[in-house]
Amino acid sequence: MPDTAPALVWLRNDLRLEDNPALRAAADSDRPAACLYVLDDVTPGDWAMGGAQRWWLHKSLEALAAELDRIGSALILRRGDSRGVVPSVAQEVGADLVTWNRRYIGWQKEVDDDVAHALQEQEIEVRTFRGTVLFEPGEIRTGSGNIYKVFGPYWRKLREREVPEKLAKVQKLDAPAKLPSSDHLGDWNLLPTQPNWAGAFEETWEPGERGGRARWLSWLKSNATSYDEDRNFPGRDASSRQSPHLHFGETSPVVAWHDLRERIEDGDVPEDQGESWLSELAWREFHHQLLCAHPEMFDKPLDAKFERFEWDTDDDAYRAWTKGQTGYPIVDAGMRQLWQTGWMHNRVRMITGSFFVKDLLLDWRRGMAWFWDCLVDADPANNTAQWQWIAGCGADASPFFRVFNPVGQGERFDPEGAYVKRWCPELKDLPKKHVHAPWDALADVLKKAGVVLGKDYPEPIVEHAARRDEALARYKAIKT
Repeated sequence: MPDTAPALVWLRNDLRLEDNPALRAAADSDRPAACLYVLDDVTPGDWAMGGAQRWWLHKSLEALAAELDRIGSALILRRGDSRGVVPSVAQEVGADLVTWNRRYIGWQKEVDDDVAHALQEQEIEVRTFRGTVLFEPGEIRTGSGNIYKVFGPYWRKLREREVPEKLAKVQKLDAPAKLPSSDHLGDWNLLPTQPNWAGAFEETWEPGERGGRARWLSWLKSNATSYDEDRNFPGRDASSRQSPHLHFGETSPVVAWHDLRERIEDGDVPEDQGESWLSELAWREFHHQLLCAHPEMFDKPLDAKFERFEWDTDDDAYRAWTKGQTGYPIVDAGMRQLWQTGWMHNRVRMITGSFFVKDLLLDWRRGMAWFWDCLVDADPANNTAQWQWIAGCGADASPFFRVFNPVGQGERFDPEGAYVKRWCPELKDLPKKHVHAPWDALADVLKKAGVVLGKDYPEPIVEHAARRDEALARYKAIKT
């Protein structure tokens, strides 16, 4: 092929121009270049994107297409099996180079290997890069050469390493003279219509690289200075809310790391507060290396004895949990926040998950699947590992016998009831001493607050102490 043959950049969860190694390589090759996004619902199997992610993807691709057009290139959209689509588009473009950033989950690696093989058979060069993590899974190992299964030592080892430098933002990328056809984004029907359950998403989020950057810079100037002190209190809203931007690759973890470290070193963010957030970014890395080494984690507990655990199949309890109608206010607030915004505060994810597994005694995989459909940040590694952590069957997991009391958790982490009253407005006039256990309030207190239990707000669907005892009895049965 002549030197002017174009490059094709295959984008996946890296929808940005800054610190994008695959895009930078195409720009530095002095070739014209186009970008390709494939909506592939075939190769992921059961783990195709859920509804909330699809809403985000539509908005993110809109933003990315506009940015690529601004710098002179174009975004080609196709739908289908990536193993056939990518080589086909490469031929249509006349590309002699295809670049992408690597993925690490079993089925993803298999697809990428198949695509690379097909392209090489067409005598098209393939270049791949680390572009979605700080360090690739397997780079950080124990002294004996194994992957880490406990976070603390992993975090300490990671801190000994130099995080790679960030790459400059691509400012110019000329499109090939002739572009192949592209799907129309609207034809993918990623946005809900009947009904439009994502109405509040628009008020909550601005998907895309610019939206993620604006939110990140705002957080760095405000909540970053007290992050560790405030992060467990959902009513304080101290979260950076970067998780969906990181998941879709609109925010680079490398850029985020260096941004925060620079502010720590400049004295703008106290070191203990900034390091606390960086450790959360490291949990993301820890989860990716776990799932890379144990792809079976999607549907099997790492701790094999939990295969024998006796789970209930109470559909009424499951529906009450999904709708935020369990009668436990902190749980219901979290589930309503999830449904209305596609996101939930991390502390409340632990509380709602513990309630699902240890109060309702429902299989963690069922809760994980609901989160997968409802979360805009439903990352395969994070979602899977967090649910195994909650259920006590994963790596460095919370012990199963650690059963969160939803009332105690609410009183401790939402002491004023601000979070509950926001998402459960029917309880907004209850005194804070009763907001996490309205059933304990006297009749005249409930009447004054305009709350009739069983009508305005549900009675508890289970009795926590009894269910805790039952959960521990079932756990004891599998320990022998």
